[in-house]
Amino acid sequence: MFALVLALGSSLAYGAADFLGGLGARRAHVLRTVMIAAPASLVVEVLLWPVLGASFAPATLAWGAASGVASAAAFLLLYRTLAIGPMNVLSPVTALVSAMLPVAVGLLQGERLGTAGLVGLPLALAAVVLVSAGPGVRSSRPSGTALALACGAGAAIALQLVFLHQAPDDSGVGPLLVGRAVASALTLGAAALLHARLGPERPAYAMSATAGALDSVANLLFLLAARDGDLAVVAVIVALYPAGTVLLARRFLGERLQRSQLLGLGAAAVAVALLAVA
Repeated sequence: MFALVLALGSSLAYGAADFLGGLGARRAHVLRTVMIAAPASLVVEVLLWPVLGASFAPATLAWGAASGVASAAAFLLLYRTLAIGPMNVLSPVTALVSAMLPVAVGLLQGERLGTAGLVGLPLALAAVVLVSAGPGVRSSRPSGTALALACGAGAAIALQLVFLHQAPDDSGVGPLLVGRAVASALTLGAAALLHARLGPERPAYAMSATAGALDSVANLLFLLAARDGDLAVVAVIVALYPAGTVLLARRFLGERLQRSQLLGLGAAAVAVALLAVA
């Protein structure tokens, strides 16, 4: 139950981070947004270091660095995906891809689900699709490039979660620190190399930094949840993050919830309840 609470918190934090990051990427080049978000997330983890501790064994360094590479790719691909849209089509694609790989890894590593879990897992995946489907989903046809970006973003998110899960359980926030340091170095390096192509638009500093901080919190909650529970269950709960994005869009952008989205939120609630007793 504790792992599920942490996973839900991670999902909500990811949803809020995506909402802000997607808006920021509409105001300036996506790399300008990421070059603010990634270092901001590193600052949060540095502040958590004295509280939660960290160790830097070779395995922690290796898995943390791998997660950092995946994190940098996830930042760029996800924010670019959300910026070009249509979000109501691409968001569920990204979420589903990000859930499938960790679930498969968890099951291959020997995790077993009871009857409630076997029902709750596919129900949660269905909820991801329903809650992400906004108005005009049937008429909105993303380009092949947009779909490729969405799948790439989902795969990068999935790899980041899997790599973090592989880090030693006693490493504290070590893998997060290493990962964010690598991600920050990669994004800042890319921004320096491509500076002439980034355009004159100034990034939304506060929005981008908040997105990075929330992403850091989401990663921490995921890591704690995965250490306490099954990766397959935690990953699919975290993949419900589009619900947070949809609710924030409803609150701050005035977007109306469609019947399918309300159904998806209900399905998500039932799925979480089933997984809680699995």
